[in-house]
Amino acid sequence: MQLPGDITVNGKLYKKGDRISPLKIYPFFMIHMLMFGGSGFFMAYSDDAPSLLFLYLHGGFAIFVYLVFYLSLFGRDEVKWMFINAGLGLFGIYVEIDWLLSFFGAESADYPLQVHVIPFLYYILYTFLLRQAVLDFTRSRQNPARRRFVELCYIVGSILVYVSLYFAG
Repeated sequence: MQLPGDITVNGKLYKKGDRISPLKIYPFFMIHMLMFGGSGFFMAYSDDAPSLLFLYLHGGFAIFVYLVFYLSLFGRDEVKWMFINAGLGLFGIYVEIDWLLSFFGAESADYPLQVHVIPFLYYILYTFLLRQAVLDFTRSRQNPARRRFVELCYIVGSILVYVSLYFAG
């Protein structure tokens, strides 16, 4: 992947425009985001949930840090599209959060709207990272024809998952 800005990884400075292996970025962030997103999910939806203030401070700080890294790694335009796609995909996010909660005998409607903010934001950040990984691992980022095809497959696959979960639930 080609960097849109400077970043230091394991003490080594990579300058804007440098190429860096996706294997130096994605495994760390995917595991890290899964751990923090998972903790935010369980804190928000547990029976003995912490205060909303703690949930917002804990999750908000982590989300802010991830956004700083995302801007460095992917650039402003990609991050802008993350929020555009999130706005368009709220239905899909709601359906998948509802599906996850079903494993614990709960549903989204059992919680007030403000509780969903942090888990939804983690979900947006994680699916953004997943899309970026798909673009890089398929070497589609710099190939417009391949990128269109991969993005179309990603969209169709996401819609199929959302619709399947919606009707299965």
